[in-house]
Formats: sequence, structure tokens, C-alpha cells
Amino acid sequence: MSDSENEVHDAGFDDWLAAAEEGDAYYLECANGHGSLPPRRVCPDCGSTDLAEADLPETGEIQTFTVTHVPTPAFEDDAPYATAVVDFGSVRLTGQVVGIDPEAVETGLSVELEITVSETTGERVIGLRPA
Repeated sequence: MSDSENEVHDAGFDDWLAAAEEGDAYYLECANGHGSLPPRRVCPDCGSTDLAEADLPETGEIQTFTVTHVPTPAFEDDAPYATAVVDFGSVRLTGQVVGIDPEAVETGLSVELEITVSETTGERVIGLRPA
């Protein structure tokens, strides 16, 4: 959005995106080793409120994906694109696979996190680039 008055700041997620852009991506981990992403304040597995930041691994592996050819209007200029769920160990991230032809994406592909910008909205999105 170009009108800053209409922008909504999601403190936990937007702060996480900023950290990831700087190469400092992290996840939240409880004492039981369960991982989650901000803006969580409670572990979704055990209910613990004692969460600490841990470094997100540099690479993850695509577990599943889909290629979108006919998108919603919010992503019409990005199509076709692949969206993947990636296992980063304690957490999984969903994002748009970038830097590769969507038809070449496959399960097991090693990727790294790269915050990118949607061609449609101009907003930051989670990108996943082959490692």
C-alpha cells in the first residue's frame, strides 16, 4: 500500500519479516523443544508461555507444494507461481518459491528463506529460493 495511513503493522510478524530480511530469521521455542513463529505468545503444542528465540536453520526442504496458474486478484501479477510448505526443523514455513521455474519445483528441494516483494501488491512476502 502506498497510503501509510491505511497500513496495518502486525508487530510480531512484521518485526519477524524485518529480521529475516537482515538475515536474522528466528523462530520461537518452548522448553519442551516445540517450535512456532511470531507473533505467538503461547506454544501451540503444550501451552507454555516461556518462549525463547532460536535461529532459523539456513536451509529447509520442500515437503509439499502447488503451482497456481489462475490466482486471486491479490496475486494476479505474480502468476504462475509455486507455493510450498518447507520443513526448517522445528518449524514449517509456507511461502512463494522464487528464482526457479514453477514447473521445476519438486518435493525434497532444498531452499533458503528470502523475503521478497509481491509483484501485485508491492508488499513483502516469504520467498523460498533454491539453495
